[in-house]
Amino acid sequence: MSRRHRRDPRESQSPDEVFSEMLVAARELLAVRSPLDAELMVSDMVGAWWGRRLRRGDAEQVLGEGLVDYAAKAGSPAALTLLIALAYLGTARQAAKAEGAALALIERDVARPRWADRLGAVKPTGCFVSRDAYGDQDTVVCTFGYRGADSGEDRHALVVVVDYNMRGIARDAWVSSHVEKLLEQAGAEAGANPMLRFEEIEPQQARALLESAMKATLEYGDRRTTAPVSDSYSAYHAFARSRIKALPPGRKRPAPLHSEAPYSRDRRAMLAAEFLASDAAEHLSDPSAASRCADHIIDYGCDQDFGRPLRVSPTKCRTFLLDWLPRKIMLSPAEQEAVPYVLGAWARFAARRTGLADEGVRATLDAIWEATATFAEAYRDPTTFGLDRDLLERLLPDGDLSALARRVFAFPFLLGTHGEVKLDLLNPADEADRRTLLGIDHGGELDRPDYDEHLAWHEEIAGRLWEGDPPQLWEAAQRLLDLGHDRHDVLHVLIEIAERIGDDPEELAIALDDIADIPDEPPV
Repeated sequence: MSRRHRRDPRESQSPDEVFSEMLVAARELLAVRSPLDAELMVSDMVGAWWGRRLRRGDAEQVLGEGLVDYAAKAGSPAALTLLIALAYLGTARQAAKAEGAALALIERDVARPRWADRLGAVKPTGCFVSRDAYGDQDTVVCTFGYRGADSGEDRHALVVVVDYNMRGIARDAWVSSHVEKLLEQAGAEAGANPMLRFEEIEPQQARALLESAMKATLEYGDRRTTAPVSDSYSAYHAFARSRIKALPPGRKRPAPLHSEAPYSRDRRAMLAAEFLASDAAEHLSDPSAASRCADHIIDYGCDQDFGRPLRVSPTKCRTFLLDWLPRKIMLSPAEQEAVPYVLGAWARFAARRTGLADEGVRATLDAIWEATATFAEAYRDPTTFGLDRDLLERLLPDGDLSALARRVFAFPFLLGTHGEVKLDLLNPADEADRRTLLGIDHGGELDRPDYDEHLAWHEEIAGRLWEGDPPQLWEAAQRLLDLGHDRHDVLHVLIEIAERIGDDPEELAIALDDIADIPDEPPV
């Protein structure tokens, strides 16, 4: 079966207009001959809103449950067939509502296709995984057949690509009805490539691995609107979710994510010391810079790669050098010069510890050297923006480069003097100094009766911006700043929302996501 592509509802349409079009499209369900085709059609249909962010609520609730209600009211054979499919393919809330609505229509003798009773009645027939020697990704293949069907009838395979360089997300998914050809091809590729391994795994292990991957995709999307998935992923998301539930539950953690033991701070320091004392690091000319770079490499492997600092690959090293470091870490000039060479030495050191084949080591080193020239362009040293190194160290004591813009927004007065106060000596990370800085920022408001309370709220928002908690706070501020609003007005809107919502983090995130502009009379 060919891959399908996502069809997004037009932004100008109302939900009822979208539902009406979907119900017209659902008439095709009455003409299909197999439950598999029906499930794929409905999965493609509801994939139209996967990953969408709505101002008025969760897309699965507003659009998904809204479609169930709309179909229930329509009461046609096409609506019933759609409800039966949603009872299997929908979220838990959608499924419960769809099942109840479908039963009501069945009691009214609304016609439905013969295959409707077989919808979702599948059993797993085998689970396999294709793994590369680097540990970059797993391609999981789960095969299924319909209960009561003739041998081979409607047999199909769900294929999901799990990408460990993207926090273990399910990056791609599709379905194939050419099961034997798919398995033979995967086995042949592994036989011809020593860097690939294709093997059968337990269904319980496959379920744990895929559940973890799909959860990672959703969590990735929570942080960055939507995860970087393939065009086909949304169309197959509902189908994949339903097939995973058909696998037997069991192991709670997928095997590829296991590490030998948690990496405590002491264990990380010991690993760095072992590396710096190894033959691989003997050519590094600046031990101090090399030590700090090694710490960054180890932290990246532990915190971003499921506790696997010794795993190296061309993709992982490129991602570290060209994506993570430029976004996250403030490097000194010496570290900027040293880090590609330290990374190359680390690749040799780690490969010896993990037994990575020489072919893999060479490919990894080639990728590092190819990325070295690009790194100088990708890493924009903040000092080139005119920011003093001492100021940067006050703003980024944790070295988190991604926090620079929001911390500058929170504390704009850090240089020069204010009266007798030398701003250069104040530390925005210190609670007492932070209050002094914010007091200076509000020097013209000393006469307001609620000054202390108002300043306390500014401290609350400044502290949240400093930590980036929740991330939606800075995202909302940026949207308002992009519209040309004054910094102080933006802060007041954030304060009003935080004061109104209280301590509920989920409600606060939703309210911040809903900010599109500042009212004509912003709260003060």
